[in-house]
Amino acid sequence: MSDVSKTIEEINQKINDGSVCVVTAEEMIKIVKEKGKKIAANEVDVVTTGTFGAMCGSGAFLNFGHADPPIKMEHLWLNDVHAYHGNAAVDAYIGATRLSNRESDRGEFYGGGHVIEDLVARRIIHLKGTAYATDCYPRTYIETDFTIEDLNQAILCNPRNGYQRYNSATNSTKRTLYTYMGKLLPEFGNATFSGAGELSPLQKDPTCRTIGIGTRIFLGGGTGYVMGEGTQHNPNNDFRTLFLKGNMKEMSSEFLKGAYFTKYGCSLYVGFGIPIPILDEHLAESCARTNEQIMTQVVDYGVPRRTRPKILDVSYADLYSGEIRINGKDVKVSSLSSVRKARQIAGLLKDRIKKGKFYLTNPVATLPDDTEFKPMKVRSEVKFVDSIIKTAVTCNVKDDIKYVANLLLKKNTNHIIVIDEKNKLKGFLTSFDIARGVAKGLNLVKDMMMKKVFTTSPNMTVAEARRIMAHKDVNSLPVIDKNNRVLGIITAEDLLRMSKH
Repeated sequence: MSDVSKTIEEINQKINDGSVCVVTAEEMIKIVKEKGKKIAANEVDVVTTGTFGAMCGSGAFLNFGHADPPIKMEHLWLNDVHAYHGNAAVDAYIGATRLSNRESDRGEFYGGGHVIEDLVARRIIHLKGTAYATDCYPRTYIETDFTIEDLNQAILCNPRNGYQRYNSATNSTKRTLYTYMGKLLPEFGNATFSGAGELSPLQKDPTCRTIGIGTRIFLGGGTGYVMGEGTQHNPNNDFRTLFLKGNMKEMSSEFLKGAYFTKYGCSLYVGFGIPIPILDEHLAESCARTNEQIMTQVVDYGVPRRTRPKILDVSYADLYSGEIRINGKDVKVSSLSSVRKARQIAGLLKDRIKKGKFYLTNPVATLPDDTEFKPMKVRSEVKFVDSIIKTAVTCNVKDDIKYVANLLLKKNTNHIIVIDEKNKLKGFLTSFDIARGVAKGLNLVKDMMMKKVFTTSPNMTVAEARRIMAHKDVNSLPVIDKNNRVLGIITAEDLLRMSKH
């Protein structure tokens, strides 16, 4: 058999005459395994993909038409969610993560993503707009109700969707963290991940040979297009992203769902899929990549820095097993994306292509592969705890009160950290604790120390450490590493002294 070579035009002709062979990404894996990539490439014309997960980089452009008298809205709210005006008079952009007004009955649990869901579900949306008067736009206030059918245009416009891969998240600290990766339990209590693995669009064509500007896709239940690379597109690290758009009037709330992440904020779950044309055996091979072959890394969200430390490399097969091993500990893993919905999307897209209701497009331009990914340029320096940490005065749980009292005097301090033989944090003492212990007739540190100790890490910002001190009403924080070993201490006096410079 000679090398397989097809064109999108040839595949579209097969769609037109009903002879096209379309399979989902999961079906393609089985075909390549049984028949090999060359036969698979010869037999299969299109592989469909799907994903359904939280895509914070989502939003919608809306056009309301002109009122009488007309208004150029300076500020507007949709169901109490502040939308962005800043363009033509009655155009607006609503972002998925924008929260409703705090005084609203909907509260923090409702945001831009929910407005978008309500729009495609044909629910009534309340609009309130304010403006300054001009000769051509004399109106200064408007309040009305509308549905999506009342709008001239409702365009889903997602500047960053369809991540090629996502990091898995875990938490090494002693406190629960609430993040865009969900709730992360203390001391590696769990791990979360996102993406659809072997169903994910950008995992089937990882170098974007067939995905570019103008690629037709399944988006939110309707038809959409790739407008270009998404924000934070980083091909050098296999973090490609896509900029997507589509007509919301064709979409369904089954595939656009507003979401709220506890103590983090709102987002929008977006369902989309991309058909991958099998032009040759190389594409057949990449479309047959399995969860065992698709890798990502588990990172520690307990370190609040731009670059978080990597804990380990894992495959999607590891993640889907429901448990991974971190530092000798079995850790439960859960997905933030829906494989069931991703599978449904791939199946629907397959069905539309087979019925001649969806044709493929040649990209008018490829996505850039040499993008330089830059961090934010910050003019004012952010101080971290590791810049003000000082050596801590420590004692052992087995020490007696007389020794510790003398240590207080000798070191001229009011704070003593209690450690064990391995320098791990066990408790905390102040001069008041010692005085109270003496009054009670206690002799050993372990009997008078505070066992519940609020701590910080060297990677925490000074501002966050100051917030913890104020919130917990303490005037010092031991600084510990991820293994609970004491690195030093910071005090309220240190923070006060720093603020004066």
